[in-house]
Amino acid sequence: MKKIIVTGGSGFIGSNLVKYLLKKKYFVINIDKLSYSARPYNVKKFLNNKNYVFFKTDINNRKKLIKIFNKYKPDGILNLAAETHVDRSIDKPDNFIKSNFLGVYNLLESILFYEKKNKKKIKLVHISTDEVYGDVLKGRSDENFPYNPSSPYSATKAGADHLIKAYIRTYKISALISNCCNNYGPNQFPEKLIPKLIFNILHNKSLPIYGRGKNSREWIHVHDHCEALLSIFLKGRLGESYNIGSGQNIKNIDIAKKLLKIAKKRSIKIGKKVKIKFVQDRPGHDFRYALNNKKVLKEIKWKSKISLNVGLLKTFDWYNTNRSFFSKTSKKQFDRRLGLKI
Repeated sequence: MKKIIVTGGSGFIGSNLVKYLLKKKYFVINIDKLSYSARPYNVKKFLNNKNYVFFKTDINNRKKLIKIFNKYKPDGILNLAAETHVDRSIDKPDNFIKSNFLGVYNLLESILFYEKKNKKKIKLVHISTDEVYGDVLKGRSDENFPYNPSSPYSATKAGADHLIKAYIRTYKISALISNCCNNYGPNQFPEKLIPKLIFNILHNKSLPIYGRGKNSREWIHVHDHCEALLSIFLKGRLGESYNIGSGQNIKNIDIAKKLLKIAKKRSIKIGKKVKIKFVQDRPGHDFRYALNNKKVLKEIKWKSKISLNVGLLKTFDWYNTNRSFFSKTSKKQFDRRLGLKI
């Protein structure tokens, strides 16, 4: 049985990936420091699985990482440990530098130390973002598109991508990078657009949309993303980057309108306060992200399967059924507006 480490495995994408890997009969080691957005709720179903173990630790703790590597001798690492909310990165960039850049540095150094001592390679798949490319006003960004990050968050992710590329060339580590578009689905912390809108619909609150709601994002259901990550781990060429995109772009205001239609379809009582409300835009807000995913289609034979309409319906139903997911989270963590302290 192959052993895979998932860093950040208690977060949104991480917990969905752990679930997917366990289903595929992998032994999964979850390493997560359990920051505010990592939820015990996300992994409660795995706790009694004999093929799952959890370690509460920061990827900056090199000594602990090496100890885990030595004990389990993993075949691969899927690195999802990161701070991800752009608004938070504007308010407090230092947490993003520590986790997203220095954390990756310490992970790389831990891998090198382990490989030198044990004469055994570990394959690393680092999960990055489409935001490293910055605004893509026309067309779609392929893997050779120049990096042009606009926020502290995307800058730290871009820096980590470059550092990994340098370690691949200089130290010959076995690594790949995936750059994915916006994810949505179950377990996502409600500071993000889709779960926040669903929460507000269910709790008679206005639907905040930045600017005039015309910013466009490409969306992928998290299950499709997890399938792509395992495919890249198994089939991807070492040293390469792969864009994981769905080709499904939509404006933020249209996401809100679709969710309102779903609520009506599900006979959810919509309160008088549940209306789209335009709020002050985020500083440095990119207008459009759009990925060219031809490389992953051609080389890995992967493509997304879940349409946006179907995925949003499933996602709404999950949050409606799992309302305790919201109640177990302090509203202070996601109810107040961030990213305006400039």
